[in-house]
Amino acid sequence: MDLSLESSLKSLAGDSQVPGQLAGRPLEDWNAAYARVQSYFHALRVRNQVLLGRWVLHVLQRAMQRAPKEPERSAIELAADETDRVVTEWFGHVLQEPSAGPSHLLSTRGRLALLLADMPGKWQDQFLGAGPWPKEFVAAMRETYLRAGPDFQLSQMTPRQLDLGPISTLTNISRLPYTKMVVIWVIFAVVLVAIFLLTH
Repeated sequence: MDLSLESSLKSLAGDSQVPGQLAGRPLEDWNAAYARVQSYFHALRVRNQVLLGRWVLHVLQRAMQRAPKEPERSAIELAADETDRVVTEWFGHVLQEPSAGPSHLLSTRGRLALLLADMPGKWQDQFLGAGPWPKEFVAAMRETYLRAGPDFQLSQMTPRQLDLGPISTLTNISRLPYTKMVVIWVIFAVVLVAIFLLTH
């Protein structure tokens, strides 16, 4: 971790720190959390390094504020959770959808809408920013968000007879040929046993 990043994180976490730790977690853990959050934003195709650094630090600041209250969770867990919360809250504002409901649905469909609306190509500077946003951006996000949802259709299923293929014809054959075959093999076995007893 370079000095500028470390000093930024220390300023976020506050002054009362144990050497080698931030918010009660080792620096290496926060470094790993930084890389994880950065990878998440890279997956959303945020390429601008200034914006990327700013939003990663914003997420880590929120994670560090939670860290003393949740000592059982690692820095990576806190950062991953905060990343999803920050992005989902932003989707809720942009799309005017309640983020209090099933957030995984809003998060999933929001990320899909983000890519379908080509946010990384056209409006990268709007990502996670506070409103007001350009009308074209909001319209594109809302339109693609609605398209990202499943299309529900009423359907009626009528029961059909199962086609088991060739196996079903075997069960429909008369048992008479099999009976004849079994009788012939039994007679053949008896003859063999009789020959063996007579010769020994």
